[in-house]
Amino acid sequence: MSRSVNSLQITQSRRSFLQAGFLTLGGLGLGDLLRLRTAAASPAKSTPDTSVILIWLQGGPSHMETYDLKPDAPVEYRGEFNPIHTEVPGMDICEMLPLHAKVADRFTIIRSISHGFANHAGGAGRFLSGRDPLRPLDPIAQFPTIGPIVSRMRDHVNNGIPNYIGNQPRVYGGGSAYLGESALPFVVGADPNRSNFQVPNITMDEKLKNRLDDRMLLLTSFDQMRRDLDQSGSLESMDQFNRRALEMLTSDRARNAFDMTQESDATREKYGRHKWGQRALLARRLVEAGSSFVTMQMQNPSTPGSAGNWDIHAVNGHLYDDMRGRLPIFDRAVSALIEDIYERGLDEKVMVIVSGEFGRTPRINPQKGTRSKVMQPGRDHWPGAMSVLVSGGGMKMGQVIGSTTANGAYAKDNKLDPNDLLSTVYRFLGIDQNHEFLDHSGRPMPILPKGKPIVELT
Repeated sequence: MSRSVNSLQITQSRRSFLQAGFLTLGGLGLGDLLRLRTAAASPAKSTPDTSVILIWLQGGPSHMETYDLKPDAPVEYRGEFNPIHTEVPGMDICEMLPLHAKVADRFTIIRSISHGFANHAGGAGRFLSGRDPLRPLDPIAQFPTIGPIVSRMRDHVNNGIPNYIGNQPRVYGGGSAYLGESALPFVVGADPNRSNFQVPNITMDEKLKNRLDDRMLLLTSFDQMRRDLDQSGSLESMDQFNRRALEMLTSDRARNAFDMTQESDATREKYGRHKWGQRALLARRLVEAGSSFVTMQMQNPSTPGSAGNWDIHAVNGHLYDDMRGRLPIFDRAVSALIEDIYERGLDEKVMVIVSGEFGRTPRINPQKGTRSKVMQPGRDHWPGAMSVLVSGGGMKMGQVIGSTTANGAYAKDNKLDPNDLLSTVYRFLGIDQNHEFLDHSGRPMPILPKGKPIVELT
């Protein structure tokens, strides 16, 4: 028998043994065990102990009804709401955000970011990736957005909890593109406000857990066999999912982070006993436990008259009726998160970003509502001006960066690009924005093609 035939038979025997052995080791599947790599096997890297919470307002919130009111503009621009003073002199915000006003010294509003994509998918892709989308109407980004990039760049960080967590697989217009699906978030889709909230697959039977050391020793002894089997690299993409799955199965940190019952009733009430408030609270728990990037989408507030997400065209809903139901919930959730981050001493470690993909048209566009059948006010898509809230990150808070024109149409002072915000975030996370990945055609692509950290925040 030839040497090559012997090698083939040995390889086949190893494969059969691995499949039979691992599939019977206490009930964990082959994928849960075969491709585990411990973090110690990764090259040593220096990564700051920092995290980001992105509160994503899908649909595009109106800057004119939240953080950039224009009370002196003509009535067809200024709308129905009035501005109120905050703890920060000169920073006036919407009267529907009184809890924001009390913690304004702990956040900064950026009013001068803009870009050129006025549809949801293209706007989100542009804002979150730093690149012009190739197909602006495609709901899946053609370039990796910030969450997947952080996931990939911090893959070596082993905190016993996923590095990237979201309440949906991707935001509309976002995605991992050429980084692959293993860079997508660990998804927590359930409503954390429900009494039966739980996250599947983060606990294991105690008897099974007690046998983990034996299985890990077996994995180590089979490491060379695994390399023989994986000459093509076909198992590589599964490594990411399966390593994280086993880490969570054996991690008290992950189990505790998702356990909302560990929070007091007073804290949960402070955030608001609704899915937006409890998602914000869960986000704080996850970054406190060591997750690098958490995206929580605040849409579909389930309030009377709500249009669902923040896309309040007149045909979708009455802008001001919608905001009267939506903003108090939003106000409580975001202000509680900011206050909690500071009171728990996390403000140097955690950066909070609140944004959507763009703002809304400065001029109100009344139309007949699809449901109401009557004329009602609304605003349309507008990337020429938007407001972004930033908090924590060891940065300078209690300020307004930039301004817009008198009618809220365009950035006027200190014009900024979404890339400048992304550059700020990457620096905070210790990620080199010039690091290159290969796209599907093999071209090296830097994380950001342009952008500089926002100096006013440093």
